[in-house]
Order: sequence, then C-alpha cells, then structure tokens
Amino acid sequence: MKKGIIFSVLMIVMIVGGVIAVRFNLDSENDMTITPVTETDDQTVLTFWRNYGNVAENQAFELMIASFERAYPHIDIEMNPIQYGDYELKLRTEIATGKPPDLMLIDSPNLALYARIGVLEPLTDYFLEEQLDQDLPPALLEGVSYEDEVYLMPLVQPGAALYYNRHLFEEAGIPFPSKNPHDPMTWDEVLAAAQKITDPDKGIIGVDPAQGFPGGEAPSYFKSPFIWQFGGEILSPDGSTADGYLNAPESIEALTFYKDLYHRYDVAKVQLPPRAFENGKLGMSVFGSWELSRLKETDPDFKLGEDFDIAPLPKGTAQVAPNGGWSMGISSNTQYPDEAWTFISYMTDYEAMSIYVDQTGEPPARQSIVQSFPEFLEYPENIFLTQSQIYSKSRPVTPAYPFLSDAIKTLFEEIVIENAEVKEAADRAVNKIDNGIQEQNSYANDIYSFPQ
Repeated sequence: MKKGIIFSVLMIVMIVGGVIAVRFNLDSENDMTITPVTETDDQTVLTFWRNYGNVAENQAFELMIASFERAYPHIDIEMNPIQYGDYELKLRTEIATGKPPDLMLIDSPNLALYARIGVLEPLTDYFLEEQLDQDLPPALLEGVSYEDEVYLMPLVQPGAALYYNRHLFEEAGIPFPSKNPHDPMTWDEVLAAAQKITDPDKGIIGVDPAQGFPGGEAPSYFKSPFIWQFGGEILSPDGSTADGYLNAPESIEALTFYKDLYHRYDVAKVQLPPRAFENGKLGMSVFGSWELSRLKETDPDFKLGEDFDIAPLPKGTAQVAPNGGWSMGISSNTQYPDEAWTFISYMTDYEAMSIYVDQTGEPPARQSIVQSFPEFLEYPENIFLTQSQIYSKSRPVTPAYPFLSDAIKTLFEEIVIENAEVKEAADRAVNKIDNGIQEQNSYANDIYSFPQ
C-alpha cells in the first residue's frame, strides 16, 4: 500500500459554491512522486504537520518533540503548525501534489477521506505488536479505524461536560448537580434549572446547550451527542444513509427539545455576551475538557469549586458524550514508516504524555498511561475520563463526513436561527448527507469533493 499510489492529475482545485474537488488516479504498479526527505548519512528528518492549537497545546508539542529528539538523536522532527482554518485544505493540497508530510494530525472523523484512497499507512500491525488495541477505550479505537484497519493513534481522550455557575444556582435556590460521572442531570432537569436561573431584566441566560452556533467542526462535535442522548442516530450502522435515522422520531424529539430551549422556553440565546459564563450572565454551558485550562489561564480569579463547578453531560434516554479528536497518522509514502511509528509511540507513552498533561491537563488516550496520573481519577477530571471510557461515542467515520458535518451544522442553525420546522429541516439534512454519500460512492478512489 505504501508504494502503490500515483496522482495522474495531481490536483484540480475548484472553489465553486464552497466546494473543492480533487482528482486522484490510483495505479498499483507505480509509486507516488514525492519530495525526498532531507537527511544526512546519520540523520533521519521527518516532517510533521499539525493544526495550530491553543497556547498550552503548542508549548506541549514543542517540549515533547525536544524530549523525543534527546531520546532519539538520530531522528529530527520538522514540525509545521498550521492555522486551524487552513489546515485541511493545505494538507489535502500537499497530498494531491505528491508532497505529503511524513506524519500528520488528522481529526478522526475525517479519517475515511484519507484512508480510502490509500494515503495513510495502516497502523494495525504496530498496534497489535504493542497491544495498543487493548489499551484504548473501545469508542476511541473505533473512531481511528476504517474497514478493519487502524490508521490513527490518538494522543488524548477529549470530552465535554456541563459547566455551571455556582452563584447563579445558589441565588435561584437550585441544588448543585451531582459530581458523580454516572449520575448526570436529565435534560428536563436542566430545563427546569434554566427556567429558574433565566432573568431577562438582568441579562442572565439559563443555558447554552451545545456551544452556540460557531463554524468549523465544533457544531458536529458538540451537537451530535444531543441527538444520541435522546436515542437518535445520524447514520445507518453501515454508513449508507441518514434516511430513517437523522429524521427518525427519536432524532426529531431531540431536535424539537433543542429548538424549544430557544423558542418555547426562552432559556437559551443565539447571541451570548462576551465571557457570559465567567461574568455571571450564563447559568450552564456545555464546554470541552480543554476549557478548564483556558479558564485558569484567562480568568484565574474565576475558580473551580468557588465560582463554577462541573457535572457530567445531561442525558435524555441515554447518557452519551462525544469522543474523538486530532490523532497522529503516518503518510503511506514516507520513506521511514518505522521511524515515524517510533515518534508516535514515544509521543503517546509516559514520558512525553507527562509533558502534555502538565501543559494541557488533558487525559492521555492510553489506559495504561492515564492510570499513572492520579488526578484523572479525581474530580473534575474523572468526569471527562469516565465519560470517555464508558459513555462516549465517536462521530461517524465515513468518506462523506464533510457533508455530514456541514449538514449537522446547518440543521441546528435552521431550526433555531431561522425557526424552521424541525422535520422539514431534518429531511433537508438527510438529503444533503445522502447526496454526499452517493457522490463519494460515484467518485470512488478517483475524486474527492467536500464542502468547505
């Protein structure tokens, strides 16, 4: 697989109505033309691309790579951090022109885009040799696999939880939610609390149920669990259709409840004031686990246990949390797959992960490693870890994922911002996803077309 790809038409980039098409031609008898990796007689140089993260994450990667290069002085890592909004397009452009990096970070639900055309080195043999298949939570392992092969290695177990303002709960006479990761509030209980907290005269909003309405991948990451929590699904188990799933009664119930928070009960708002949660203008919000480090950095006087606390994500008929995120992969065209794996293995082992944990506070992906950090077994980190290990679900791994992600984003915007009828909006989202699936199937290994 590593030596069997050539792009006959290196790249066709067409930005028409927000769509980019890239044409690939696979030829098992030829090799991809790539730019040779710079090296000396004794040195191996590996190029590593990653999305540019927050300050803590960026610092962590710098320190981890320095640690790796001390441990393996014959391997140099040339890291290229790229702004989030530009990363996917630049990566796909380099792949299409035959100049992929040796190593890359890929957001796990986009895995199938790359794996299906053979631009990623399968990691299954490495996983089996080091028994990593037994060292990742099942949902996390599922999210980095495609068609019975493992292609990515996650660094951490990211998650989300319900953050709540203690002062607003006390003022409204509401008991604090349980900190037990197995005992979440129900969404009905969240609604009841939000109704007591909401005070239009003071500009106080009860709840932000799923990170507002941003761009990028955040809508799919934070809003897909809302559908799952009510027993709904987005795609069929075989990934062939969204019809009968995203527009099924359970999904419609979830979407209706979400819309009602804004339009029927008026406890959520499309536009939030700046720093609403920290400034006491927002009672509850669903945030990612990384929000803890951000709050410590930007609002050190807004303290956990004094001003705010954390509870597990609310549930409907099921307790479900999101999983999956940026994970490490190896180009199928690297001249140094074993050295690249050495880097990945080091980056996810104890020494490097101790740096990452110290900088970011995120729990390591590997079960054996996370147990070495007792803080993740205690509040509040145990909420994220327990949800990831027991209650999490990964976004669908499908070549049509960009269509799916865009459809989820648009669906929630339509029902809330445009006040669209829920079933009609869900049917439109289904059509968008199913059309994307058909488009990908018709292109097979030849053309990629995806919304931007």
